[in-house]
Amino acid sequence: MRDKLIKDINFIVEIDKMKSIYRRTKVINERKNEDDAEHSWHIAVMAMVLHEYSDEEIDLLKTIKMLLVHDLVEIYAGDTFCYDKASNGDKKEREEMAAKKIFGLLEEDKGEEFKTLWEEFEAMETIEARFAASMDRLQPMLNNYNNYGGTWKEYNVTKEEIYKRIEPVKYSSKELWEFVLYMLEDAYNRGYIVKE
Repeated sequence: MRDKLIKDINFIVEIDKMKSIYRRTKVINERKNEDDAEHSWHIAVMAMVLHEYSDEEIDLLKTIKMLLVHDLVEIYAGDTFCYDKASNGDKKEREEMAAKKIFGLLEEDKGEEFKTLWEEFEAMETIEARFAASMDRLQPMLNNYNNYGGTWKEYNVTKEEIYKRIEPVKYSSKELWEFVLYMLEDAYNRGYIVKE
């Protein structure tokens, strides 16, 4: 058998670990924490459904690829809760080391393609990366809203912190941003977000 095939299969087996990386966000209407694989699948489908609302035309396939690989580094770096300031202090370094390890399991050309997609997502400088980041931020917002505050209430997250986190949507879709504004204000008025 070709070495390349063995590397590809080993990589596929290794990324099954994403199903065991749990996020703080709960699945809608369940007590179960969402795992990274569920999150990545959900936001990839969201991009398929919502890409028509992008202010600029995006390469949908590239965006979906970005969404499917963006959290692979968490297999080794772990999931860092976005509102945990202490854990976010060394997140970049942990994830860069993890990227070398996980993408290094593949043949050089394929590993480089995945790493480049991950780096583009992290930089949020292209149209596709900004839209991908919007999906990544919008999905937990939908979960928290539909879970009556979810992690927002559990961790006393302020409206200001939520607005800062969801901000990439503003730069990728005016229509989705209007939806975000409505939903967050409604969440605040319903008591899903702690009063400051």
